[in-house]
Amino acid sequence: MNYLPSFNLTNQTAIITGAGRGIGRALAIGFAEAGANVVLLSRTEKELIEVANIINDMGRSALPIVTDVTKPSHIHHAIEKIEHQKIKVDILVNNAGMNIRSQALDVTEDEWDSIMNTNLKSAFFMSREVGALMKKQGDGGRIINISSVAGKVALRTGVAYGATKAAMIQMTKILAFEWGKYNINVNSIGPWYFETPLTKDLLENEKYVHDILAVTPLNRIGQLPELVGPAVFLASEASSYISGQTLFVDGGMTINGF
Repeated sequence: MNYLPSFNLTNQTAIITGAGRGIGRALAIGFAEAGANVVLLSRTEKELIEVANIINDMGRSALPIVTDVTKPSHIHHAIEKIEHQKIKVDILVNNAGMNIRSQALDVTEDEWDSIMNTNLKSAFFMSREVGALMKKQGDGGRIINISSVAGKVALRTGVAYGATKAAMIQMTKILAFEWGKYNINVNSIGPWYFETPLTKDLLENEKYVHDILAVTPLNRIGQLPELVGPAVFLASEASSYISGQTLFVDGGMTINGF
């Protein structure tokens, strides 16, 4: 018996939403480095093509599909295109997301709807389409939702953002419960602060960074490779008996319930 399971994703295909920049871009390239072929979904064609070219140059296959994942009809069309090309889907990463840093008394209806659609609605309808496809394929699969520490603790990131991420963590548990019988593992990752284009301005504020590090035992901001590793783990056979869990990749931020 071999006791070290495989972390290799060779011959597997992963769909990654929000794949044009930031965390999604890093995950797409990291999954390709682990051996996977990648389907890239985002609204930004130029960025998708840039990521696809990087992955193709690595000797992996990349299929960019311009998709607004807040619209179920666009999601359905993307999955139809994948099926038409006879691509077997093994992994889904629901990464598309946004934040609106408004206090509760200032949140508008449009802001609420926008963040709910981008963070939560997209993840559910992507999971529903891909879950149905995985069930039909008959070989199971992995679904990974990119949540946040804001889904566990109260932060100044705002009520709308926190609500979407808490809901995503609960959705992860319920989908894992419903789809375990199809050998579909559903887990989530809860990041703290990482250096990305979306956090660039915030992390240039010394006072803001000081406050972040004050509640981060490792006393530093996360780097994207430190997020890719846990995602590859949850996508691989190494995590085959893990489902319904949220792995907080947070430098220890949540251990004391801040």
